[in-house]
Amino acid sequence: MKVYKIPESVLVVIHTADLDVLLIERADKAGFWQSVTGAKDTAEESLFETAVREVAEETGIRVLPEESDQPLHSNDVPLHNLQDWHLSNTYEIYPVWRYRYAPGVTRNTEHVFGLMVPRTVPVLLAPAEHVHYIWLPYREAAAKCFSASNAEAILQLPLRIR
Repeated sequence: MKVYKIPESVLVVIHTADLDVLLIERADKAGFWQSVTGAKDTAEESLFETAVREVAEETGIRVLPEESDQPLHSNDVPLHNLQDWHLSNTYEIYPVWRYRYAPGVTRNTEHVFGLMVPRTVPVLLAPAEHVHYIWLPYREAAAKCFSASNAEAILQLPLRIR
C-alpha cells in the first residue's frame, strides 16, 4: 500500500539576529532555492514537532527542549528560538510533485515558523534532498526563492524577529 504525503506542511525560515537567511537548493530541481519545508509525518504529529524534525533532517540543526540535559553541540539551538508565526498559506501543489499525495489532492496548507540561529551554526545537508546552501541578507534571500509564499515569509522577517 502506497503511503501518501499529508497535505499539511511547515516552512521554517532559518535566520540570524542580523537578518541573514539560510537558503537550500533542491536536489531534484537545480536552481530551486528555498527555506526548510516538509510535511507532517502523521496526522498526530504537531506542527512544532514537524518543524523540529524537518530542520534536523534537512540541515543537521537540532532544536532542543529547554529542559534537555544533553550536552550542547555547535549545531544545537534551544526550543525558544523556534517561533510559530501563526501564518499559514494554502497553495496549489506543483504538478511535478503531486504524485506524492493521494489522488485528487491538489492543495497544501503550509504553516510558517522562524528559527533564529548563530551565524556560525554548522549546516549539514541531506544530500538526497538538497545540494547547496547559502546565507543571504533577507531581501536577497527572498528574491532568490522559487516559491512566492517562501519569499513573502522571508520579507516579513524584520517584523517577526524579537
